[in-house]
Amino acid sequence: MAENQFIKLRKEKLAKIRARGIDPYPSQSKRSHKIAQILVDKESWIEQATQITLAGRLVAMRRQGKIGFGNIEDDSGRIQIYVSQAEVGVENYELFKLCDAGDFVQAEGTAYYTQTGEYSLKCAKITLLGKNIRPLPAVKEKKIDGKIVRYDEFADIELRYRKRYLDLLLNPEHRKVFELRSRIISAIRRFMDNKGYIEVETPILQPLYGGANARPFITHHNTLDVDLYLRIAVELYLKRLIVGGFEKVYEIGKNFRNEGMDRTHNPEFTMMESYEAYSDLKGMMDLVEELVKHLARAVVGKDVYEYHGHQVDLSGEWHRAGMSELVKQATGLDVFAESDARLAEFCQQQEIEIPAGCGKGKVLELIFENSVEPTLIQPTFVCDFPKEISPLAKAKADNPLLAERFELFIAGGEFANAFSELNDPLDQRQRLEAQAKLRELGDDEANVVDEDFLEALEYGMPPMGGQGIGIDRLVMLLTENDSIKEVLLFPQMKPERGE
Repeated sequence: MAENQFIKLRKEKLAKIRARGIDPYPSQSKRSHKIAQILVDKESWIEQATQITLAGRLVAMRRQGKIGFGNIEDDSGRIQIYVSQAEVGVENYELFKLCDAGDFVQAEGTAYYTQTGEYSLKCAKITLLGKNIRPLPAVKEKKIDGKIVRYDEFADIELRYRKRYLDLLLNPEHRKVFELRSRIISAIRRFMDNKGYIEVETPILQPLYGGANARPFITHHNTLDVDLYLRIAVELYLKRLIVGGFEKVYEIGKNFRNEGMDRTHNPEFTMMESYEAYSDLKGMMDLVEELVKHLARAVVGKDVYEYHGHQVDLSGEWHRAGMSELVKQATGLDVFAESDARLAEFCQQQEIEIPAGCGKGKVLELIFENSVEPTLIQPTFVCDFPKEISPLAKAKADNPLLAERFELFIAGGEFANAFSELNDPLDQRQRLEAQAKLRELGDDEANVVDEDFLEALEYGMPPMGGQGIGIDRLVMLLTENDSIKEVLLFPQMKPERGE
């Protein structure tokens, strides 16, 4: 039958339930145990004849005359229920007959084994907690070695992302990814707290965005009659807190960037940024490596992960190398020593587009992204970024063309970004003004000049290290998922027709 006919039949059952004076959506319910609790030491539950009250979703149902069976499920497990008119009474059994798969029920009774040896709850009473109107998608199951195996899953990828509630309901193993994500984020907080960092919150709506190279989302505040931006990073606000006297701060929260979408990018994403006074780039490198290894071992329990078709080993000492060094190894080019004509020729051969107004530092980054980045499979700290593309990082003392900055790459993707933070207010102003000129030439992702931040720097900021880690990508790695949409409960999707 068409779906609307099923809905019509269930609405008719709903009317019959109400006609019996039964509230199909009661405000109160009770539960004495989770299902998983009574699946342990089964004989003990039976011998003691313990009165058990379970609550969950009825995921299967079958009746024959005056007896019926069903399976109910909560977030801990599933168990069969046995309902007979002789045990529950005529009125209660009539209610059970009006139930459907998908309804929420409360089942009271005692544990026992059926004649076929199925461990079940023999019901003394069934209470309807929530009537299902729309039938659940069909999922085929079979029992193998005592375990339920689903072999015809709710598998339409796009539909799974659009209707995540059905994905979680019909594919319980997918819930484990998000449970693990929650444990990972909790473990990050404990790790940072134990290191003496203070967790803070900074504005999401900002009068001026900054701290990264990205296009923002713009909104408008009616009362103030001003345009505001969804933050692209939390960096500049956290640095203001260091100016104000905090020495170790971090924030875990959403950032928003109005840019492309692919398997590793979503317009809103979760970052963790931290800043530590009197630290530097090396301190941040050690912090990031220790944190990721801790999450891998303490939360997930292993060192080697399958990610983007590669075996990634997080144990051992992580490789550290300069960007120029890696580019020279891959291409033979010493970018800063090459002529502009030679670099232009190479980029043309590699189909690398050089934006207007960029110098050799930007060209180095473009060649790195094209020729080196995809080859960095095992954890690698790429250091010595060009100062030209690192407007918030200190220049290296022995080479003013480079900055004290690293990015962590794993399986060809970026996972973290860190600096020895620039605390010279005059140098910082010059850097941001140079970025503003790039914006005038058409670079929509260049940094803007934030006068309030520059004023804060003029009051004095200690030397420090700062880093940012992409939580979503880290969860992708630790759950061995190749798409960011698999680790976001509600990823951004292109509207369907008619939406």
